[in-house]
Amino acid sequence: MSKLAGKTCVITGAARGIGEAIAALFHSEGAEVIATDCDEAAIRGTASRIGCRSEVLDVRDEGDWARLAAKVPSCDVMVNNAGITGFEHGTGPHDPEHASLEEWREVHRVNLDGTFLGCRYAIGAMKAKGAGSIINISSRSGLVGIPGAAAYASSKAAIRNHSKSVALYCAQQGWTIRCNSIHPAAILTPIWEPMLGDGPQRQETMAKLVADTPLQRFGTCEEVAALALLLAGDDATYITGTEMNIDGGLLAGSAASPG
Repeated sequence: MSKLAGKTCVITGAARGIGEAIAALFHSEGAEVIATDCDEAAIRGTASRIGCRSEVLDVRDEGDWARLAAKVPSCDVMVNNAGITGFEHGTGPHDPEHASLEEWREVHRVNLDGTFLGCRYAIGAMKAKGAGSIINISSRSGLVGIPGAAAYASSKAAIRNHSKSVALYCAQQGWTIRCNSIHPAAILTPIWEPMLGDGPQRQETMAKLVADTPLQRFGTCEEVAALALLLAGDDATYITGTEMNIDGGLLAGSAASPG
């Protein structure tokens, strides 16, 4: 039996990368998927390939969330995946001394404000049933310091904490609306492509970037989607307020790396 049959699932940042993989897997498991993104052309194309519904959504915009709530008043699973690194239009600096306040705020607007608004929408869309699953995509960077990406690390750390507050609030209301965060490390998404390139040095560059990872490779978007599927389905009804790392053993320590 399909694991998400009969469930309505909303996914943000679903045009590409992890969000696209989650949308595709959830659709294959029988869910009615509403794939959202601020890039209208990209999300329309992705939804067409998957065979699911799409909606244009800028997660920073409270009005966009209100419009989504009118179109999708009830859902069973909410995946807050949309996010930026802050390096989309330049290379920084993003360290604690030189990052600009404007850059700091923009990363938090997308990553943290977007997740806050997504959680708020999800609670409203789930409380009539009194059940549901909210999955917030944080990062390994939300668990450790990242000197060169201070805004990104801060926003992802805040997502981890907010997920726990949402989980406790929902339990306090007597709802079985669960909220958890997923913390991927080096996952091979389009974000990495500018630094990897497509020349003969690509494999060498990839190897250097995961040299500290015990499993010595990048993770895949499909592996993150599989973890999201577990949290979305009815096999995880006693899991709430926790974080799940998917990092190839990175946070376990470095001693396991092969010599």
